[in-house]
Amino acid sequence: MKRVLLLLILIIPFTVIKAQQITYPNFYLSRINFKVTIEEIQDSLEYFSLFIINNERTYDYQFKVKDSIIDTSIAIDEPGSYQIITGGNRIAGTLRILPGWLSIIPPLLAILLALIVRQVVTALLAGIYAGALFIYDFNPLAALLRVADTFMVDAVIDRDHMFIILFTLLIGGVVGIITQNGGTRGLANKITHIAKTARSGMTSSWLMGIFIFFDDYANSLIIGNMMRPITDKLKISREKLSYIVDSTAAPVTSVMIISTWIGYEVGLINDGLKIIGSHANAYDTFIQTIPYSFYPLGAIFFVFLIASTGRDFGPMYKAEMRARIKGIVANNSPADKKLKNDDTEFYMEGKPRWYNAAVPILIILFGTITGLIVTGVDSLNQNGVDDYSLQSIINHSDSYSSLLWASFIACIVAVLMSVIQRILTLEESIQAWQKGIQSMMVAVIILVFAWSISSVTHQLYTADYIISIISETMDPRLLPALIFIVCAITAFSTGTSWGTMAIVMPIVIPLTHKLGVSAGLQPDVYYPVLYGVISSVLAGSVFGDHCSPIADTTILSSLASKCNHIDHVNTQLPYAVITGISAVLIGYLPSAFGVNPFISLITMFIVLFLIVYFVGKPVPEAKTD
Repeated sequence: MKRVLLLLILIIPFTVIKAQQITYPNFYLSRINFKVTIEEIQDSLEYFSLFIINNERTYDYQFKVKDSIIDTSIAIDEPGSYQIITGGNRIAGTLRILPGWLSIIPPLLAILLALIVRQVVTALLAGIYAGALFIYDFNPLAALLRVADTFMVDAVIDRDHMFIILFTLLIGGVVGIITQNGGTRGLANKITHIAKTARSGMTSSWLMGIFIFFDDYANSLIIGNMMRPITDKLKISREKLSYIVDSTAAPVTSVMIISTWIGYEVGLINDGLKIIGSHANAYDTFIQTIPYSFYPLGAIFFVFLIASTGRDFGPMYKAEMRARIKGIVANNSPADKKLKNDDTEFYMEGKPRWYNAAVPILIILFGTITGLIVTGVDSLNQNGVDDYSLQSIINHSDSYSSLLWASFIACIVAVLMSVIQRILTLEESIQAWQKGIQSMMVAVIILVFAWSISSVTHQLYTADYIISIISETMDPRLLPALIFIVCAITAFSTGTSWGTMAIVMPIVIPLTHKLGVSAGLQPDVYYPVLYGVISSVLAGSVFGDHCSPIADTTILSSLASKCNHIDHVNTQLPYAVITGISAVLIGYLPSAFGVNPFISLITMFIVLFLIVYFVGKPVPEAKTD
C-alpha cells in the first residue's frame, strides 16, 4: 500500500488543484455502476484524475471537467475496501465494495425463516439484522443497535408510514365500535340472506373487493373484518377469505383509473417518458397499458373462478376440506368455538342494526373519494393548473390524507350513532374503539418490521443487483416477460410493490427505448412492447408482492382475516404462481410479438378456467346452523 501511494505521489504533479467536494456512496456492490460527483474543480483543469486503490489493485480514471463539475458513474469489479484519492494526492475517503449476491441474503433469509419457523416477526427481525451486519461493516453490536435506533425509528417517523399506521389503527377503531354496537352482526345478517352457501359467500366477498376499489389497504382491512363472521358461519376457511381479500386488493386498485395508486403510477410513467424525451401524456399511456395488465386482471378473474365454481386444489383444497368437514376455519380454531367467542356476538340486546356498520364503511368509501377530489382541486389551484379533468385531479390528490380523514370521521360517526341510539354509552363506545385499535397493534408492529427490511434492501441496492442481470443485447420483444419476472423477484425479495416500481420504472423505459431503436422496431411493434414493459413493471410488482410473506398487503390481508400468516402465504402461492405463469406465457410473450392483448386476455381466461375445472376438486357445502 505504501509503495502504491509513493508511486502516485511521484507521478501526479503537486500543481494539480484538489477537488473541494466529492460525493459517493459509503459502500456499493461489485460490477454495478454507482454515482460519483466532484464539484468546485478549478476552471483551468480540462481533465481530473481519480484513483480507487487497495493493497491488491488500483483503478484509475480520467474524467473530462465540465463547468467545474464531474457527474459520472463508475463500477468496481472486485469486492474489498478501497481508498479514494483525487488529483493532488488528496485522500477523499474509503469505499467498501460488497459482493452483489450479499444484497439478496437479508430478504431471502426473512422469507425462508418465515416459511420454516412460521413466525413472521422473528423472520423479519433476522433479515433486518443480517442486512445491518452488511451495512455496518460486519460489526454485530453496531448492527443490533442500528436495527432499533435507525431502521425501526426511520420506519415509524416516515410521514407516509405514519399515515398508514394511523389509518390502520383508526380502521381497527371503527371495527371495534361497529362490532360492539351490533352493526357488524346486523350487516352480516343482511349479507347472509344473499350469502347462504359457501359459493355465494365467496362470491360476495369477491364483489366487495371489486366495490372497494379505491385503496388496497382499505380493501384488505374492511373486507377481511366485515366478511369474516359470514365466511366463518358458512365454514369457509380463513385461508380462502384472506386469499380473496389479498387478490382483490392490489390487483383491483392497480388497474383502476381512479384510486390511491393512480397518481403514483402515472408519476413514475411520466418520469420515465421524460428520460427518453417523449411528450406523451402519462395518464393516457397508463390507460393504454391496462389491456396488457395480464396478471392483475388474471388474478381478479381467477378469484371469481375459484369462488363461483367451488373448486380448489393444492393446500387451499386441504384448508377448505378442513373447514367444511371438520368445521375448523383456521388451524387449531374450531368454527363453532370461534364464533361463540367472536366479537360479533358481543351485542346481545335487541335486533342488531345493519346500518350501524354500513354508514361508517360508506363514509370511509365516499369520504376517501371526496378527499381525493378536494385535495386534487386544491393542489391544482395552488399550482395554477387549468386542467380540471378527473385524471388531473386524481394525479394531484393527497391519498394518505384522504384515507386518514375518512377513517377519522367514520370513528366519530360510529361513536355518535352508538350513543344517540343508546346502544352504548360514551364510555363503552370509547372502550370499544380502544379495543379495536389494540386489535391492530400486531399489524402495526409487523408493518414497521416490513418497512424496516424494505429500507435494508434499498440500502443494500438489492433491486440494482437483480436488474443488473438484464442484458442489453437481447430482443426487445422479450423485455415485457423478462421485466415481469425481474419485478416479481424484486418485489418478492423486498416485500414492496411501490418500492419496486419506483426503482425499476425509470430504468426499463429508457432500456426499452434504447433496445427498440437499436433493433429498428417500427411504431406498430415498438408501442405494444413499450406498453407491455410498463404494464409488466406494475403487474410484476403486484405479483411478487402477492407471493412474498414479508409484503405489507399480504400481512394486512392475513391479519384482517385473522388467518395464520404463513398458512395464507402457502395456500395463496400456487394460485398466484399459476396466474403469473399464464400471464407470462399467454400474455406478455405473445402480445410483444404482435398478438392483440385482448385475444391474449381471453385466451388466458379460458386456460385459467380449464385449469380450475380439470385440476380443481369440488369442495362440498357444509351444514350451517
